[in-house]
Amino acid sequence: MSKEEKIIRFNPNDPATEESNIFGLPFNKEEAAIVLLPLPWEVTVSFNAGTANAPDLIFDASHQVDLFDPYINEAWKIGVFMDEVNKDWQFKSESLRNKAVQILSKITSGTLNENEKHTASLYQEVNEGSKKFNQEVKDYTASLINAGKIIGGVGGDHSTPLGIIEALAENHASFGILQLDAHCDLRAAFEGFEYSHASIMYNALKVSQISKLVQVGIRDYCEEEVNYIVNSNGRVKTYFDRDIKQAQFKGKNIDQIFEEIINELPQKIYLSFDADALDPKLCPNTGTPVAGGFETDEILFLIEKIVESGKQIIGFDLNETGNNAWDANVSSRLLFRICNLVAKSSGLV
Repeated sequence: MSKEEKIIRFNPNDPATEESNIFGLPFNKEEAAIVLLPLPWEVTVSFNAGTANAPDLIFDASHQVDLFDPYINEAWKIGVFMDEVNKDWQFKSESLRNKAVQILSKITSGTLNENEKHTASLYQEVNEGSKKFNQEVKDYTASLINAGKIIGGVGGDHSTPLGIIEALAENHASFGILQLDAHCDLRAAFEGFEYSHASIMYNALKVSQISKLVQVGIRDYCEEEVNYIVNSNGRVKTYFDRDIKQAQFKGKNIDQIFEEIINELPQKIYLSFDADALDPKLCPNTGTPVAGGFETDEILFLIEKIVESGKQIIGFDLNETGNNAWDANVSSRLLFRICNLVAKSSGLV
């Protein structure tokens, strides 16, 4: 059955069936305009674990999402497909996570000796395993891009989208990153892990095609990261949660603030959305929750304004969803709307 025939036969008002794909949609990978890539990886998480289970939980929760989008008429016809969870990645994450925990326990107990032979071996295994994972994500993403797909990563911790970003860099001469997050993620090899969840943007900025990083909602960061921002010569622009809130207290509305943010972004944008950008009542089980943050409608309003500005979102990720049905419920609904908006920004609807 062709995609067109499936669209004719599909009733978006019916409940999802067990055999349907994400959001209860009937499309396969070849028919879908957007392919969601599960990234069940959380090797270096230093607080709450469980984000590696999020792709499965989000998939299950997505069958409860209604397919009416008030912003885009019949958006479901775009075609969204979620790939199967790579069990090899999941197994390797669990294995390397156990090794990372051994290091983390030594750090917290104050007994870490990086030169000790066993510890050095653990570091090498974790760093090399993470590097291999990133390369595999990059290679698979490249194959999907070559097939004409828009890619959305579904994590997993925030280290996971590096391979997607690197693959996009081979197809786009220049683009920016919009990072929605409670954390800067600009630490160099945090806790000795080169591909730490706290180092994703530090690593991403090694990609020369990234012209600018715009961070929004940041409210937990260290002096090292502030210095990185200050010394970036404008390549990193950070909108701290405190400053956004205080501007509102003084009378500036969110529309004006978001307009300023959008003006900082280049024409092509990669969207990296860490669930802890949200108010933690919406994501209480995320990897590292922080008080403050956004409501879901504020996030969607910002992305809608980006679409209305004529700028293009060339890829995206949603990561750090907690190992909990409520967190997955929130993320699945955001993911549906984000997919639709990304498609609209590329002129698919």
